[in-house]
Amino acid sequence: MDDWTPRTRAIAAGRPHGPGEPLNTPIVATSTFEAGGDAVYSRSDGTDTWAAFEDVVGSLEGGNAVSFASGVATLSAVLDSLPVGSTVAVPSFSYAVTRGALKHAQQLGRLTVTELEPTDTQAWLDCDADLLWLESPTNPTLDVMEIETIARGTRGRVVVDNTFATSLHQQPLSLGADIVVHSATKLIGGHSDLLLGVAVAADQDIVDELRAARTRVGATPGALEAWLALRGLRTLPVRLAEQTRTAQLLVSRLAEHPAVTKVRYPGFGMMAAFEVADADAADKVCASVRLIRPATSLGGVESLVERRAWLPGEERVPPGLIRFSVGLEDPEDLWRDLLTALG
Repeated sequence: MDDWTPRTRAIAAGRPHGPGEPLNTPIVATSTFEAGGDAVYSRSDGTDTWAAFEDVVGSLEGGNAVSFASGVATLSAVLDSLPVGSTVAVPSFSYAVTRGALKHAQQLGRLTVTELEPTDTQAWLDCDADLLWLESPTNPTLDVMEIETIARGTRGRVVVDNTFATSLHQQPLSLGADIVVHSATKLIGGHSDLLLGVAVAADQDIVDELRAARTRVGATPGALEAWLALRGLRTLPVRLAEQTRTAQLLVSRLAEHPAVTKVRYPGFGMMAAFEVADADAADKVCASVRLIRPATSLGGVESLVERRAWLPGEERVPPGLIRFSVGLEDPEDLWRDLLTALG
């Protein structure tokens, strides 16, 4: 399997093998197991459905994966491993829920949190935090962080939120990161129909920490959700390739539109952002699209737009910034929809 491409591993990893075995891992819907076997209770021992999903994600990221009930549950499990009084650095522009969880932990006196500009690499190297939470590209400003420079130049544990890039565009463990996290709700699941999170580490001690944290708080994935995420993951390479092509086309056209003041795109992936004059103009665009849907979240087969500055905790985001999750619709249909909405 090591010599297979990521596209092949996404299809072939995590499948049953042997005469009479099903081609696909079935939904294992059980909370407990008959005594005498290796598994006792699914909350602590997992199921074959979880295991298959974790096998594929781990293979793609280059480590061992632990799945959770949601991306936020994954975040919580990582923070749960920190002793009281630990210091954490997080990008000032990043997922609002991540910064919200850290702010709450700081208000409780558990952690001390520092927000740093994502692209100020020297500040990250100088911060001396116990945990450095990186996000690249960042949400929603699409900044790209120097993961390897930071990971190899600091003493703290380095976590990378790889939700936007996925393992197909970057593999942070190979760049020196300790943990990679994903909201599998997004691109991995790919169809806006589930909540799931996953963390990946190469160090077995960290993997054991994550599994123990999952068990303690019962943040286990549902049987159906794990199966849906696995099914979605099988098509991630082909979905992302097509979405990326469409994103690159639309970004190039948006950059030339007179109503667009700025375009943010890291050069890869299906996430983009563009800015219009102000909040009112952005709200009008989001209210005027017909094919593209105005909604939060991202990574599904359908295209979504959202003015992120309206959310609590996102006050620093430019008021006219529209986050654009590019789906699998025909690019020319998407462009016509954007043209109409931009006026």
